[in-house]
Amino acid sequence: MSLALIVALSVAEILGDTQFKFYARTGNAGNFAGGLVGYALVIYLLIKSLQVGNIIYVNGMWDGMSALLETLFAIFILGETLNSRWQFVGLGMIIMGIFLLRLGGIKK
Repeated sequence: MSLALIVALSVAEILGDTQFKFYARTGNAGNFAGGLVGYALVIYLLIKSLQVGNIIYVNGMWDGMSALLETLFAIFILGETLNSRWQFVGLGMIIMGIFLLRLGGIKK
């Protein structure tokens, strides 16, 4: 399973999410269209991912990678933040989960 495919899937989701967030704030139809494009790309990349990986692995890696990348995007680009140290602990556990899923998928 290609890690690059999972990262691309997560980036497409970030594109869709942020465009829909901007649409929700502004009502700009261009942002709505951008969100649709992002999620159309998500569907395409999800199908490609499922052609080479099982649903349990793909879903776990996608959820974890998306949580990590979207959090970094929200912090550094959108200026958002988490509210408590427990949320940071939870994010750390997600990162550990990605590492363990990836470690279990490496052929020896």
